[in-house]
Amino acid sequence: MRPHATPPYGRFDPNIQEILAMPDAPYGSRLPAAKAKARAVWTRVPPALRLPLVVFLSCQACYLLWWMAFYPGMIDYDALAYTWQVTTDHWISNHSVLYNSLLWLSLNTTGGFAALTLSQTIAMSAVLAYACASLRTIGVRGRWSAPAALVCALAPPLASFTVYVGKDVPFTICALLVFAVTARLTGRRLRGSWKGRLRRSELLLLCVGFFGISLFRNNGFPVAVIAALGLLAVLPGARRVIAALVTVTTAVTLTLMFVVYGAVGIQKPPKTLVYNLHYADLSVTYAQAPELFTQDDLRLMAKTAPLSDWRTTGTTCFASDPLYRKLNRHVTDQLAEPLVELWWRTLRKAPQRVLGARLCRGHIAWAVFPGPQDQGGRTYNALDRVDPVFYKWYAEMRTSPYNKAAQPRPVSEGLHHVGAFAYSAAHVPQLEWLLWRGAIWCYATYALVTRLARSRRCRPLFALAGVTFGTQLTVLAATPSPCFRYMAAPMFIGVLCLSLIPALRGAVVSVIPPRAPRATPATAPPKNVEYAP
Repeated sequence: MRPHATPPYGRFDPNIQEILAMPDAPYGSRLPAAKAKARAVWTRVPPALRLPLVVFLSCQACYLLWWMAFYPGMIDYDALAYTWQVTTDHWISNHSVLYNSLLWLSLNTTGGFAALTLSQTIAMSAVLAYACASLRTIGVRGRWSAPAALVCALAPPLASFTVYVGKDVPFTICALLVFAVTARLTGRRLRGSWKGRLRRSELLLLCVGFFGISLFRNNGFPVAVIAALGLLAVLPGARRVIAALVTVTTAVTLTLMFVVYGAVGIQKPPKTLVYNLHYADLSVTYAQAPELFTQDDLRLMAKTAPLSDWRTTGTTCFASDPLYRKLNRHVTDQLAEPLVELWWRTLRKAPQRVLGARLCRGHIAWAVFPGPQDQGGRTYNALDRVDPVFYKWYAEMRTSPYNKAAQPRPVSEGLHHVGAFAYSAAHVPQLEWLLWRGAIWCYATYALVTRLARSRRCRPLFALAGVTFGTQLTVLAATPSPCFRYMAAPMFIGVLCLSLIPALRGAVVSVIPPRAPRATPATAPPKNVEYAP
């Protein structure tokens, strides 16, 4: 027992009773004791949860720094359009109604955007943690997957994207969730623990992922279908369940879009916006081959906008927005049917022109390097110009009571300056192909998954590329402009797939035994032959 009970340095120690109860224990021994306590608490955590717990806490700490630096979130023109719609009862289904509902809930419960963006960071950290645990089932150690997940929380393009107010953030989270479930199911198949049935947790997460992909992006349901096709090929015994799940997801999505939204008062988007890509195809074709259009065609086009505008906007095939701003939308809505018929005639006359325009606008999905410049000198590239300091204000939002809530109010000016510097530095043109374009990460995912599947002689591993391929294909087929956020999901998946590289080099314990070679008739031992002793 210590001879006195007075704490050192003359201050009260709340742990004095524990110290006095320790015979001949010096005061400085509390530090090893604290370490021992922490070690004891850590040993109580199940081994299967240690990796996802570390990844979640590490990623969430990084995301919190970005969230505080850009509080209440990264806000651009589209985010203000969402806000105006949900705060003035002008709900339109051209944006994700589900995300607009979450935004409405955040604004009405907290009066701002911070709760929504904070929830996005928590969900992203949880999905990254689950993905690392799922990759472990196919032989990727945590020492490789955890740093890859941490890169997603530190790299300025991906980290700032997570605190962006936009439907593409939860879409990316759900796409990552489907990728993680796919990795876990594939790992069960390869380890021999697949019994032909999905566990309840796997079925629930797959259902959430498919519905999120389909509802957070209006053209997202093909991504869910393509990802499900990859699972159907590698999961015998659960094909009916997966097929039924993706069928119900697609049916519910289409029913909401064409029936339910209109029944509850949500307006359909104007026809000019629905057929915006068709009109952009006509503009590009008219600029390249005006001889394909008759006088009647030209008179029809001139009713919606001057022919000079059709020609000048058609010289830039990387985006459809320039023409959309020039059109008389009221007149164009009334002439939608003859204009669409003109598009079909143009497609039959010169399919190479229309398909070329679509490939040009889908440049962000397949091209590694940025596109050329137009006559004005602006580069149409993958950068989604969301300035962290100054924002473009939606005209109708200037008198909104939520105008001040949308303005940047960083928690720490120091963090804000560091975050703004990192965000601006990441826009260096020489690294745009790596930091802001998803095509290179798509091809990296395909190469790594193919190499791993061939080295392990295991075709089920190809299912890991399903979400990436589906996203790339849908963006290539129809996209209005080359925005970075459209290809964010393949970038996250591509960074996580970098953890497969050690598996190719033999640094990861193999859990997929190579297929034994079949015996040929020439090498097979003869039957019914007696050998002399």
